[in-house]
Amino acid sequence: MQLLLAGIVVLPLVGALAALLPAPPGLRGKNPDQAVLRHGVTVTGVVLAAAIALAVGFDHARPARMQATTDLSWIPALDIRIHLGVDGISLPLVVLTALLTFLCALYSYFHMPAGPSPKAFVALLLTLEAGTLATFAVLDLMLFFLAFEMVLIPMYFLIARWGGAQRQAAAWKFILYTLLGSVVMLLGLLLIGVKSGTFDMVALATDNGPKAQLSHTVQLLAVLAIGIGLAVKSPMWPLHSWLPDAHTAAPTVGSVLLAGVLLKMGTYGFVRIALPITPAGMHTFAPYLAALAAVGILYGSLACLALVRKGAGGDLKRLIAYSSVGHMGFVLLGIATMTPTGVNGALFANIAHGLITGLLFFLVGALKDRTGSTDLDTLARSAGVRPAASGAAALLPAPSGAALYARAPRFGGLLAFGAVASLGIPGLAGFWGEMLAMFGAFRPAAGLSRPAFLTFMVMAGLGTLLTAAYLLLVVRRVCMGGTVDLAGAAVRGATDPAGTSGAAPDGGPAPSPALPVLPDLARYEYAAWSPLAALTVLAGLWPAALLGLTDPAVQQLLGGGK
Repeated sequence: MQLLLAGIVVLPLVGALAALLPAPPGLRGKNPDQAVLRHGVTVTGVVLAAAIALAVGFDHARPARMQATTDLSWIPALDIRIHLGVDGISLPLVVLTALLTFLCALYSYFHMPAGPSPKAFVALLLTLEAGTLATFAVLDLMLFFLAFEMVLIPMYFLIARWGGAQRQAAAWKFILYTLLGSVVMLLGLLLIGVKSGTFDMVALATDNGPKAQLSHTVQLLAVLAIGIGLAVKSPMWPLHSWLPDAHTAAPTVGSVLLAGVLLKMGTYGFVRIALPITPAGMHTFAPYLAALAAVGILYGSLACLALVRKGAGGDLKRLIAYSSVGHMGFVLLGIATMTPTGVNGALFANIAHGLITGLLFFLVGALKDRTGSTDLDTLARSAGVRPAASGAAALLPAPSGAALYARAPRFGGLLAFGAVASLGIPGLAGFWGEMLAMFGAFRPAAGLSRPAFLTFMVMAGLGTLLTAAYLLLVVRRVCMGGTVDLAGAAVRGATDPAGTSGAAPDGGPAPSPALPVLPDLARYEYAAWSPLAALTVLAGLWPAALLGLTDPAVQQLLGGGK
């Protein structure tokens, strides 16, 4: 198990270096580009298999204990160690990261985004995976910071070199926001290490350990500094403004990984560092974190409603990016309650958001490839009318926009499924995390103002209603197409019952204009997206599979290691 976890973290880095080397003649296939893309699928597939093996070999009877640990001295003078391990909190995130990266590599093998050499693309994708996996596996504060920063450069280049319009500006905004936040976070981590005498996260999480050296003032300063860096990555309102631009400009796989795993690094840091190591400081700032989270839920929903309305020129990819601000608000609200119920809900919502929003970004990217646009007005546009049936009087819309139910029914059905899952309907993964986060706000930890948290709970509940409103509008406009004045069409049909208005040359009814065909789901799309849909259903119907892992670990984390 030790070697398995270490291999999961190191193998993507080795694969990234190998991707830059010339492919051996026997492995080139049709061309070198195909060989390096196949290399990416192979490496990420091996990492996913190792992550599944790690999950199978994990002692599920003791999920609160750190397992598969490696603890080696690295910089003795600063007591910085190569300390790795997973528990019930980090294991699901490791598996989610390995799964999403493999699906992105598989999708890119069949549909490589336009841009420079695939060698650089695969190397960056694998480096990004290594940094993300390391963030969830390391147990030393300095290693956590290094892994946290490791993902910034690969994501910057994925956006800047393989992105769409305004990609340079979006990439710079992404890296400037996250780097500035990280600098402040580093100060907080150093403060903890200097005052406690260690950077070991396991030792610091124990009440009778080095944490006792941290005064209330030190904890306040540490939480403030670390929280700013984590809040930027989460992203928390009002530090979220880099996210919509980054998602809109990023290639499809970049958006999937950004939403599916990179955002989880910030919320994971709150659970792994802020809650157990600086509980007094976190208790002071919890109401402010909850207030910002509740505002973020409403803000994200209202921004999406503004984008989805007719004539607003809203972008579907940007809309899903703003929806992430709202969904991650539920995660932050659950963490701010400082209760096992709320924190478990936050961890569940993390996984659910990765599955559902990853699927939605895959679908929106494929929709843009099929239609050439993600503009909602373009996707919902209707052009004229057509007869409902041969010889019928009533006329119906003849869509020229997406109208996915008519033109690509399986694709439209999967998009509607993703939207319904995202709005938190019972029976799917999105429901449990949001519900538990609000339950946690209903009865927050001792010492926190219950009236304030009840207010935040009501705001979050209103956010769920607004979320349902804009997602159902998306489904209606994109899957069903635009609308026309059917009353006027019916009048025209009634005055011309024979159907001669606009009739064919032989006097018969006018033929229905042919709808341009959109390709429905391809085999590689089934392969890349089906696991996300299946896991969304599984997590919704069997939440105990995930909560059984996280709850004992959360109980121990909040109990000071007891």
